[in-house]
Amino acid sequence: MHNEIDSIEDFERQAQIGGFGCTVIQGLDLRAYTDALTAGPCTEAVFLGCLLEDAATRHIQATGGLIFPRLRNLPFRTYRPNLYTVDELMAGYQRGNPESYANSLDQRVYAHFDQQRQAHSLPVLEALAQRLHDHAIDNALADLLHGAESSRHVIAIMGGHAMLRTDPEYRKVARIAQRLAAHDPRILVASGGGPGAMEACTLGGWLTKADESVLDQALEILSQAPSYRDEAWLDTAFEVRDAFPDHGDSLGIPTWFYGHEPPNLFASHIAKYFSNSLREDGLLAIAQYGVIYAPGSAGTIQEIFQDAAQNHYGTFKVVSPMVFLGRRYWTEKKPIFPILRDLAADRQYGALLTLADEVDEVVDFILEHPPLAYEG
Repeated sequence: MHNEIDSIEDFERQAQIGGFGCTVIQGLDLRAYTDALTAGPCTEAVFLGCLLEDAATRHIQATGGLIFPRLRNLPFRTYRPNLYTVDELMAGYQRGNPESYANSLDQRVYAHFDQQRQAHSLPVLEALAQRLHDHAIDNALADLLHGAESSRHVIAIMGGHAMLRTDPEYRKVARIAQRLAAHDPRILVASGGGPGAMEACTLGGWLTKADESVLDQALEILSQAPSYRDEAWLDTAFEVRDAFPDHGDSLGIPTWFYGHEPPNLFASHIAKYFSNSLREDGLLAIAQYGVIYAPGSAGTIQEIFQDAAQNHYGTFKVVSPMVFLGRRYWTEKKPIFPILRDLAADRQYGALLTLADEVDEVVDFILEHPPLAYEG
């Protein structure tokens, strides 16, 4: 078993213990640590995209270590040791200048990705780089969810990206997320990381430490730019962050596959992928404490049946609640619930399906129905 090292602090701790044999060291700048690296053999050590001095490189290779070099001329890091933050993705954006969003890291990576996918098939090195990047995100996400102290209880909220900040359902989603996250510090609310219902979820997570009146104040600010297509969409979110800086945790999992949609600014942890299929299936896989479905369209409906398949076949050895926010929406406008109810009628997860219209109904059902061990 290899010991994983993805921070300078962990590296220095390992150096004090002595030796880097059987370690995997990911994405670190180690040019100042040549003496520590050459103090002993690096047998079976693996260095993923680390910056090394020549002397360290020679020693590692001579003593049985393996070095995976950084791929060059890319706007993104393939061997990331951690998840993204808003500050990192928005670097290059200037508040008050909507056009400067094109200069942000997020949009520079999207421009590169969009150009590459125009080809009939991805160039082999580009495909490799994207998959290495997404693997690193997988690894960093696992570190977040299964830390040394305890595992997080992930509850996901799905819904349409076009939901306006002024929509009553937006407020309901935000309040649901706020209440769930405040109930138990182990709970981590998660969304697809984009605008609409996804933003409402992470807004609720951001305001975990605040009361409901603060949510109303935040919504008043955000109402100045209801749609993510409005020029002030980003700046009003920054304004809320500035006004209420004492924030809680939430997880956003966006994708550059839909890079024309900006990631929302309220997620404290951002696991951004190139592969949309990995992102969607992965979000549902980690949401073992339940998924809440706010009104949405084709993408949300696809996620409903992905989630149902995971529950139906016990893919992850548990079955989890599926809560549908909006009785009329999910029984008449998009009548998915009757189909799902029939599908689950003789299955274990049939008892974990419900319709709800109010915040209290959703929160109470989730908290009263923890995941169950799959019985087949």
